[in-house]
Amino acid sequence: MINQLKTVLLLSILTALLILLGSFFGSGGLTIAFILAIAMNFGSYFFSHKLVLLMYKAKEISESDNPRLHKMVESIACNMDLPKPKIYVIPTDHLNAFATGPSPKKSVVAFTKGIVEKLSEKELRGVAAHELAHIKHRDMLIVTIAATFAAVISYIAFMARWAAIFSGAERNRDSGGVVELLVLSLTAPIAATIIQLAISRAREYYADAVGATSIKDSEGLSSALEKLHENSKINPLGLPLSASSF
Repeated sequence: MINQLKTVLLLSILTALLILLGSFFGSGGLTIAFILAIAMNFGSYFFSHKLVLLMYKAKEISESDNPRLHKMVESIACNMDLPKPKIYVIPTDHLNAFATGPSPKKSVVAFTKGIVEKLSEKELRGVAAHELAHIKHRDMLIVTIAATFAAVISYIAFMARWAAIFSGAERNRDSGGVVELLVLSLTAPIAATIIQLAISRAREYYADAVGATSIKDSEGLSSALEKLHENSKINPLGLPLSASSF
């Protein structure tokens, strides 16, 4: 519950930053900010998961390809009262997994070839539970919205810097607003990025707790996280923010 409230609070702060920055451009600037946010959210919500899978050359696998993995994911999904997601495998030896998709009914869990082959049954079950917890609580949507707001804030801040330096509305020039706008345009993107990362981390902790509880086993997930952490030092696999991963 605390993590849920923290996420709502952080998203509210991002929204406030967007409104504050847009307000320096008058009602027109505020309107543009909202239109940009809505348009980017709409695109991210419906299409980002397809781009993520395409980017990493992930291939959907059938039950006959890997019955063990399918049975495991189906069992955990049933425990969480979720529809069984599609299962994809990424052809790489990196150890990682992620969940993506616009809704539980259209969700996807992707595992790297390395994580399927190198983790024990217990560890892989913990990883699958973690990713299904992301799906259950729609973390992909939350993280995507946070990333979108941060991107829009950064874009408007970039415009604001140029406006403050080279033009500066007359009313702002008289009131010292140019300096305020310049300071805000420099600090807002940094604050937005920090908040975005805080939201992402909060969702990860929550997925750990929900995943471990759902399978009544925290040791498997803990052991898997240790292996993934060690492997990431050697073979980092960066994932877009539209995917919820380790």
